[in-house]
Amino acid sequence: MRRVAIVGIGNGKFGIRKDASLRELAFEPVKECLDDAGISLGDVDSMVTGIASDEFSLAFQPSAQIHDYLGFNPKPNFRVEGACASGSMAVRTGWLTVASGIADVVLVVAAEKMNEVNTGVATEILGRAGDSTWEYPFGTSFPGYYAMIASAHMDRHGTTEEQLAMVAVKNHHYGMMNPLAHIQKEVSLEMVLNSFVVAHPLKLYDCCLISDGAAAIILASEEKAKEISKKPVWITGLGCGTDTLGLNERRDLTTLEGTVFAANQAYKMAGVTPDDIDVACVHDCFTIGEICAYEDLGFCKKGEGGKMIEEKQTYLDGKIPVNVDGGLKSKGHPIGATGVSMSVEIVKQLREEAGKRQVKGAETGLSHNIAGSGQAVAVHIYQRD
Repeated sequence: MRRVAIVGIGNGKFGIRKDASLRELAFEPVKECLDDAGISLGDVDSMVTGIASDEFSLAFQPSAQIHDYLGFNPKPNFRVEGACASGSMAVRTGWLTVASGIADVVLVVAAEKMNEVNTGVATEILGRAGDSTWEYPFGTSFPGYYAMIASAHMDRHGTTEEQLAMVAVKNHHYGMMNPLAHIQKEVSLEMVLNSFVVAHPLKLYDCCLISDGAAAIILASEEKAKEISKKPVWITGLGCGTDTLGLNERRDLTTLEGTVFAANQAYKMAGVTPDDIDVACVHDCFTIGEICAYEDLGFCKKGEGGKMIEEKQTYLDGKIPVNVDGGLKSKGHPIGATGVSMSVEIVKQLREEAGKRQVKGAETGLSHNIAGSGQAVAVHIYQRD
């Protein structure tokens, strides 16, 4: 296996993008990451596209729209789908393509245009990521799935609604500093706690946004990376784990087994421990998701995630800064694009290009991306030279 580095990054504006089609959304970060790497599309050997849903795209081959619009024919391109983890699964696939020697330079682009449908339809589409026999037909949706996880965590570990709200306050604080974020607005603890209940105990500000957006990276072999970039960021660890489709079949609702498995794989491959991580992007589709991630990734002991946010250990100057790009909560969650956008943020941090959100001296980063309610999880470790 060859070493693989990220040599170019691009991220479009997240939000309600009525100004652009899916293919136009994807073009923005692709142009940016090619410019960032200082190469042309002709220098790219292969392409991987991450898109979660045909229904949001209103197309059976949405990746074909993108590579055709880019003018990438007749070179290889194929789509990777992993629900809300589609972006990270695309990064994993691109890494494998380069590491195996099939290609030297690979473009990974991920996009989703969720606002092609209204909120009710979007909620219904997302709900189908649950068990289509025992969950979705009975009216469950993702706020409902994560509300069950939150209720179990509160019952077992004493987590409070205030601690959930503190995650939203932090992530909106940093989203305010991110010009690419869907919502750039501070929220107070009172605002979060007094917002209307979506699925108890989750309220409006505990839930992520329905967003449009795209992100892209360029991966290169070690030889090519040293030719292209003065500041390559290496992907040194990859983990992938799974869990049962139905929540009713899980051993413990407060633990995502896929995260634990994927994290341990990634740490072992990279030769690091949770204490070595300087900055992380984790999957906070709902505020309880970030608290569970603290625990499942090994940043704290089980049951201490609420205490971790209460003590501000995951703020910029804390023990382990988490989601200082705003996370899914403030930056937005265009489901196919989220994982690649996480990679972009970690590269910015390790290159020391994150501006006001910069983690001082960051050398090792982590991204954590969940499909559905934990049916598949990708964890990546990134390191700079």
